[in-house]
Amino acid sequence: MDNFSVLEVFVRVSEVRSFTAAGNQLGVSSSAISKAISRLEEKLRVRLFHRSTRTVTLTPEGTLFLKRCRRILNEIEAAENELSQSQSVPSGKLKVSMPSIGVLFMPKFAEFSQQYPEIELEIDSTDGLVDLIEEGFDAVIRTGEPADSRLMARVLGSYKRVIVGSPTYFQKFEIPKKPEELINHSCMMYRYKSTGKLDIWPISQDNPTLQLEWPTRMVTNTLDPLVSFAENSLGITCIPDLAIKEQLKTGKLITILNDFNNDITTCRILWPSSKYLSPKLRVFVNFMVENLFKNE
Repeated sequence: MDNFSVLEVFVRVSEVRSFTAAGNQLGVSSSAISKAISRLEEKLRVRLFHRSTRTVTLTPEGTLFLKRCRRILNEIEAAENELSQSQSVPSGKLKVSMPSIGVLFMPKFAEFSQQYPEIELEIDSTDGLVDLIEEGFDAVIRTGEPADSRLMARVLGSYKRVIVGSPTYFQKFEIPKKPEELINHSCMMYRYKSTGKLDIWPISQDNPTLQLEWPTRMVTNTLDPLVSFAENSLGITCIPDLAIKEQLKTGKLITILNDFNNDITTCRILWPSSKYLSPKLRVFVNFMVENLFKNE
């Protein structure tokens, strides 16, 4: 390997903390990765990693070296991009992860694909945490505050989870005026596939464990059954408002307990930190920021 390739190997191992994972991403064997790192350590006359049977971690010297290597590789990437980006057509595979609610964004993804036909989308849908770098994703769409300092992020938009039911249902059963009164209603719940836990409805109440006592009519790990059951007056459920925009507009579903609900969920797009983006990732990030929540 040349000097720059060895630096790339070192940075990749530092990020994924595994010779095997780094080798899988770079298309070489773990033994080749190990030998490259050993030769680099011999050349520098310093140990860069603490090794164990399960993982590798940076030594203090390795941490210092990593900062300098990232700057060097960023400058090389910048030089390459300055020469090629003006002539490049965004193309190639783009691996993206998003939560299950992302199915609501598929029309926007279709628009992106039509606009950039040379980009091949590989879409993963999961509510669980993914390691963007270790699992080889180009970008992820996630809710909540980003916690990984290795990632860049931009806000896409926000939505609100609302408690809803149909007017017909509330003709049969009185509209609850406070969360405690939900114990007298049929509640339809969402279960997260990744954890198996039930969604906690975003309403403030004196007894946070009271939800465990609500009569449950149905539990599902997709949104469509919840919407259908609510429309057919079978109970009350909690749904992201962007999933039922039309039903709320026409009055087919109405929101309740709004005074107890201060939920705001922010969506962000995240990608590995780098001074310059590849053309395919640059157009994807910009398109999603400008369009994903437009007219939603």
